[in-house]
Amino acid sequence: MIWMLASATVENASAPGHHGPVLTPDAPTLFEIAGLPVTNSMVYSWVIIAVLFIVIRAGTRNLSEIPSGLQNVIEAMVEFLENLTSSLLEPKVVRWCFPVVSTFFIFILVSNLAGLLPGVGSIGWGTPVSPGSFFLQHADKPLFRPPTADANTTVAMALVFFVMSTWWALKYNGPGGLFNHIFGLKGGLKGLIAIPLAAVFFAVGLIEVIAILIRPVALSMRLYGNIYGGEMVLTTMLAMPGYGLAAVPFYFLELIVAVVQALVFTLLCIAFIGTLCSHTDDGHGEAAHGHGH
Repeated sequence: MIWMLASATVENASAPGHHGPVLTPDAPTLFEIAGLPVTNSMVYSWVIIAVLFIVIRAGTRNLSEIPSGLQNVIEAMVEFLENLTSSLLEPKVVRWCFPVVSTFFIFILVSNLAGLLPGVGSIGWGTPVSPGSFFLQHADKPLFRPPTADANTTVAMALVFFVMSTWWALKYNGPGGLFNHIFGLKGGLKGLIAIPLAAVFFAVGLIEVIAILIRPVALSMRLYGNIYGGEMVLTTMLAMPGYGLAAVPFYFLELIVAVVQALVFTLLCIAFIGTLCSHTDDGHGEAAHGHGH
């Protein structure tokens, strides 16, 4: 196995011994640090984080009252995300969750778009087309892999959201208020009718708990499935006859998917937070609201 540049030409696709493009569900391990495996998606995550840090630092180094250039782009992004969050959540909850959900959106968006750059998935280790050639039949171990095309990354982000959203729910409602928010009677019902309905609402609360526990799975698998599936389609199309021209329409489609999936992940996080950090119509919400201050 040697360091090479993969080629997507018809000649390489039809070369002897070619087995087609390789994109495994699990990210290949490139090396280890203190016994811990480092995959190509982790390496690309570090690169993306470093680029984001440099760009944001450069755009905010010398702030001016009238933004221009990179500062204008950064402020427009932050304002868009703040307006999006503020339109769905209470101001107090926005202050808590805005840093997390905005970081999710920016990282996912950049990761999705960075996965479409030339060389991602095609530069790495593999079998050369011929001895001494710098071109591969295909990259068995690509150096870079989009972080969002690795389930480990999407699951980690979903778990961070689950832990933080649970903390915000407890902070907003209090332990007793959160229990009542999930299992308690709704609509301010009182009297004898409340007794049988209490059992009904408790059963509904159990279903709600299951739904809350499933949320991280839905968040992570939706993002991973869409991005990994798109990468598979592009990889397959690039290996088809015609110098990869069949991939062109799918490439532009993936540009749209990259933006949409980042927005969907962020909106779902905000919506899930809103279901746990919102007033009820039976008066308990006001008490919980006061408790959260």
